[in-house]
Amino acid sequence: MPEDRIRYFDHSATTPTHPDVVAAMLPYFTDHFGNPSSLYGIAEESREAIARARSQVAAAIGASPEEIFFTAGGTESDNWAIKGIAHAHRDRGDHIITTAIEHHAVLHTCAFLEEGGFSVTYLPVDREGRVEPAAVRDAITDRTILVTVMTANNEVGTVQPIREIGAVAREHGVPFHTDAVQAIGNLELDVDEDNIDLLSLSGHKFYGPKGIGALYIRKGTKIANLIHGGGQERGRRAGTENLPGVVGLGAAIERACTDIPAHAARLAGLRDRLLAGIMEAIPDVTLNGHPTERLPGNINVSFGGIDGEALLTLLAMKGVCASTGSACSSGSESPSHVLLALGVPPQRARASLRLTLGDLTAGEDVDYLLTLLPDAVKKLRRLSGAGA
Repeated sequence: MPEDRIRYFDHSATTPTHPDVVAAMLPYFTDHFGNPSSLYGIAEESREAIARARSQVAAAIGASPEEIFFTAGGTESDNWAIKGIAHAHRDRGDHIITTAIEHHAVLHTCAFLEEGGFSVTYLPVDREGRVEPAAVRDAITDRTILVTVMTANNEVGTVQPIREIGAVAREHGVPFHTDAVQAIGNLELDVDEDNIDLLSLSGHKFYGPKGIGALYIRKGTKIANLIHGGGQERGRRAGTENLPGVVGLGAAIERACTDIPAHAARLAGLRDRLLAGIMEAIPDVTLNGHPTERLPGNINVSFGGIDGEALLTLLAMKGVCASTGSACSSGSESPSHVLLALGVPPQRARASLRLTLGDLTAGEDVDYLLTLLPDAVKKLRRLSGAGA
C-alpha cells in the first residue's frame, strides 16, 4: 500500500510554491488586477509591483533592476539568450560554445541554430562532469559569438567553474551566458564577480510559481528582441505581464536568497547522511558527478544489475518521489545524455537514481528512504538474476 505521506526527493524537478509566496501573489489576481500598461490608479499599482519584483530579482544576483527581463521560465530564457545573441551577432560570427551536459533547453536551441547555418562546439566534461576553462579558451575562434555553460547540472549536481569560464570569455570579448536554473537559492551568485553577461532562472525551482522566469542581460549587451508586439519589458518581450507570477517570482527569490549558506549547510548535511547510508548498505553503487563541487541537495547514483525505472516504481509504491534524471526527459528510452557524457556505460546509466533534497526534506525522510532502498535494490537484482 502507498504511504499516506509523500516523501519528496525530486526538488530539482520542481518545488511547491511557498505559502508566503502564494500570499504575496493573491491580491494581484483580484484586488490589484490592473494592466500595467494602462494609465489609471490600479495600473500604477501593478507597475509598482513589477518594479519591486524586478529589484528583488536583481538584488539576488548582484544586478541592476533595468537588466532583469521577465519570461515564462528557464526554457524561454535560455532560448532568448542563445537565439538573441546569435541573431544579433550574425554579422560578426556564427560560432557558439557550450557543453555536452547542458539542459535540453540549451542543447535543442543550439541544434536548431545549427540547422540555420551556425556552428556549435559541444565541449566534453571529465568523469565528474566538470568543464575545464582551458578547454573553453582553446575552443574560441575569431567567429565565436557566445559561450553558454550551465552553473550547476540538473542531473548530477556538478557545479562548474563559471567565474573562470566567464573570465576566459570576457578576455576574448565573447558574451557569456549561464543557465542558473538549479543554482538560485543553493549557490551564491554575483553577475559582476562571476563575469556573467546573461543568466537564466526559473521561479518554480526555488518555491515560486510555475510559468515565470527571468533573463538577466548585462547593460550594453547586443541581443535581438524575443517577442514582437507591444512595448512590455522595455520593448524586448512583448505581451501583457504575468502580474501574479512576477510578484511571486520576486517574493520567492528574495526568500530563497536570504541565507543561502544556512540553507545549503542543512541540505548538504542531509545529503551526506543519505549518501553514506546508501554506500554502506548497498553493494555495487557509484556516485555520479563531482564528490564535493556539487549542489548541496543533489545525489545521483547508479546501481549494478537493476533498471532505474523499475526502482522508481517500487519507491513510488511506498510514497517516495524521485527520478532517474531530468523531468523534461521523462519517458525517454535513451540513457541520460549527461551520464553518457561522464563516461557512464549505457546499462549503468539506465540504472541511475537522482535524489534531490529541499525544504520538504526532513531527517526522518532520509531514514525512511534508507529503510526502503536496500531491499528494493536487492529485490530487483534477484528478479534480474544479478544476485544481491
